[in-house]
Amino acid sequence: MSEHILQVSDDSFEADVLKASEPVLVDFWAEWCGPCKTLGPILDDVAKEIGEKATILKVNVDDNPELAQKFGIRGIPTMILFKNGQATKTLVGVQPKDEIKKSLEELA
Repeated sequence: MSEHILQVSDDSFEADVLKASEPVLVDFWAEWCGPCKTLGPILDDVAKEIGEKATILKVNVDDNPELAQKFGIRGIPTMILFKNGQATKTLVGVQPKDEIKKSLEELA
């Protein structure tokens, strides 16, 4: 896991995501998911470049199935962008760094 990206769980989701003052990208992933492993370094780069304008968090769907179900996650990786506690955009699958960064900057 990256120093720029933290894990979020059922217990911390409301405080870390829904009550966050800045835009948040939540990456729903699993340890066994190959595309999720491909996406990891891309998200790390985005987190470094975007700085404090937004936060990137990860939810392990195996450890937090309630969150995955609540947000209708059917395939991983799935990224949901939140602003002011509301889901605003969903990106499914591995996305190019520029697309992820652009999506976050649109919310900032």
